[in-house]
Amino acid sequence: MAQMIELTSRNGLDYLHGLLERGQDMRPLLLEIGEDLTESTKQRFSSATGPDGTAWAPNSALTLARYSSMFARKKDGDLTKRSAQKLAGKKPLTGETRALATTINYQVRDVGAVGIGSPMVYAATQQHGAKSGEFGFGLYTTRVGSFPIPWGDIPARPFLGASDSDKANIVSLVQSYLMEG
Repeated sequence: MAQMIELTSRNGLDYLHGLLERGQDMRPLLLEIGEDLTESTKQRFSSATGPDGTAWAPNSALTLARYSSMFARKKDGDLTKRSAQKLAGKKPLTGETRALATTINYQVRDVGAVGIGSPMVYAATQQHGAKSGEFGFGLYTTRVGSFPIPWGDIPARPFLGASDSDKANIVSLVQSYLMEG
């Protein structure tokens, strides 16, 4: 048996009408969620942790050696004090240009969803990791043959995703948007 609720208060009718309108146009809410998740994702590069709080795998010795080749050295070949400090502070996924961290963006989709990501071609490899040779072999050959791509295993270092804090914030944003506008 169907129940009927009759609203006679103008305030109640206005509130219900506003709630229905806000439910029809979620774009402002999705824009706010996209902004918040983009900022949260960018902050992960400072903490070097994934959305679940797990620390990213450290840089390999080879990565650090290649990175250190860009730094100033003393006459004896050792790194200068400043270069040694920069090398010691090197975090995974944070290169000299910081391109991955600075290209995090969001897009509101027509289906009522928001996507967060980076246009960098290597973003998925950093997110999910890759085994040596997973993408085939290089076009150029060396004296010993072609080289695998990637040339070594790359551990997954998830930077995309919603943390527990992000999820709680999204719930709060949805409640606020629907109830208050």
